[in-house]
Amino acid sequence: MTVLDILKERGFVENTTHDKELTDHFNAGEANCYIGFDPTAPSLHVGSLVPIMSLAHMQRNGHRPIALVGGGTGLVGDPSGKTEMRQLMTVETAEQNAAGIKRQLSRFIDFSRGNAKMVNNADWLVGLEYIPFLRDIGRHFSVNRMIKAESYRARLESEEGLNFIEFNYMLLQAYDFLKLFDDFGCRVQMGGSDQWGNIVAGIELIRRMRQEEAYGITFPLVTTSGGAKMGKTAKGAIWLDAGRTSPYEYYQYWVNTDDRDVKRFLCLFTFLPIEEIQAVEKLKDAELNSVKAVLAYEATRLCHGREEAEKAFNAAAAVFGAKAVPDAILPSSSIPRGKDQKGVDSSVPSSVISGSDLAEGILAFKLYQQVGLAQSASAARRLIEQGGAYINGQRVDSTDYLVTLDDAASDEIMLRAGKKKYHKITISR
Repeated sequence: MTVLDILKERGFVENTTHDKELTDHFNAGEANCYIGFDPTAPSLHVGSLVPIMSLAHMQRNGHRPIALVGGGTGLVGDPSGKTEMRQLMTVETAEQNAAGIKRQLSRFIDFSRGNAKMVNNADWLVGLEYIPFLRDIGRHFSVNRMIKAESYRARLESEEGLNFIEFNYMLLQAYDFLKLFDDFGCRVQMGGSDQWGNIVAGIELIRRMRQEEAYGITFPLVTTSGGAKMGKTAKGAIWLDAGRTSPYEYYQYWVNTDDRDVKRFLCLFTFLPIEEIQAVEKLKDAELNSVKAVLAYEATRLCHGREEAEKAFNAAAAVFGAKAVPDAILPSSSIPRGKDQKGVDSSVPSSVISGSDLAEGILAFKLYQQVGLAQSASAARRLIEQGGAYINGQRVDSTDYLVTLDDAASDEIMLRAGKKKYHKITISR
């Protein structure tokens, strides 16, 4: 079974340019393959995990991934999948964002000893001379063919139209592919389905200028069963940077996966054996919740490390109640089971309040606002009036309820807003 077969089996592949030739290429030995990451922010988010995981699968199957950070193309902006022009970045911002992305990719891919390569296309694009580029590269592109590409056609039909600076993006990405082919023998480019036109342009440029074959693989746009984009929540994006999305919040995002998405997400976002994933496909209720815990744990472990994953798992157990994950469910997972489980909840958002303040009492709605479970006093009142506020599991039935030391258990008070937002108060004496 080639890595292409594995990617297809796990749901990564939407389309390929040369199916048989790709299989032969992977069977011939170590293959170099690349994906570009646009540095529009200093952190990637969950929506970037499909390309990241595909590169990791390549490495695990004996091939060499190349992660290209678009420090150069990021200065232009990719029109693919956009109805309006991206805001242009400064060189300094692009460089800062690229540095953050490099750190995150290193959690998933081993860049030591030449096992993978990380490059920044600013190194060769920023210094390009315009006239030589047009003569050497631009002459191979047909404007008639370019405007038929989905990414350009959608923009041409939009109210804003297509800016000339964006029109150059396809040429630059194709040149990236040619550059990586020349420098590293890279013949495979992978990307989202919206990158099909750009990938084909690079393949064609290599064929015209080097008389060599190159190949492309595209991924489907991954959405939840509810139709939402991956990594998008009411609070915003789920980032891979712990400073933007804490490991506990990251864990909670995955543990709240829709029942219909669990199998698919296990295939895409963990390395657990496909046979074990198929074995849990029809589980329900408590057993399915255990499967979700494994998904959340494995996804968090990959992104933030084992220690943070265990903290998040134990924190969730402390808040929602410890539920042992049976040994028979996804046995390859390193999730704590049975006697390995702990009741540590250090990852739950928390704060310290002095015992003297609580001795006098604090109105519940003010306390909810103070710890950030409500954005304002009026929002906190509404939360209580609608029956969504709980203290140590007991519903708060009045906005005038006074929280005192009598509400503490072992010098702690657990506040809950709605079903899933918690805040632990530790009392200092």
